[in-house]
Amino acid sequence: MGILDKLFNREPKPGAPRPVGDDDFEPEVLASEMPSVVQFYSNTCPHCHVMTGLLKELGSEFAGRLNVFTMNINYNPNTARSYQIRSVPTVLLFRNGRPRDSIIGLLPLQPLKERLQALIDENPHREKPN
Repeated sequence: MGILDKLFNREPKPGAPRPVGDDDFEPEVLASEMPSVVQFYSNTCPHCHVMTGLLKELGSEFAGRLNVFTMNINYNPNTARSYQIRSVPTVLLFRNGRPRDSIIGLLPLQPLKERLQALIDENPHREKPN
């Protein structure tokens, strides 16, 4: 939470993207019982800022059904390297500790919403075909 948020007693919106790093990626994302979305980004990437805005807009709609995280690849190179993140923004959708889908680059709001809903609706016991 930023200084102005603290000063004006503003709480983050439910479902808003939360930062995650190399150190807490496993317990927050991989061990989560709830499906998780992780946006890999860089501060210098304009498209990343747009994707963050889209995820913020959708976050409240999916609150309680989906975790939404952001990860700065400049400060968290290990996780980015392990998932072979080569371009930002990249969004990985996780369920049961495994990546189930990926989005590379920008995606309009409605298709993004549909992909997030598909992740939630997916039968957790069914393996995704390769």
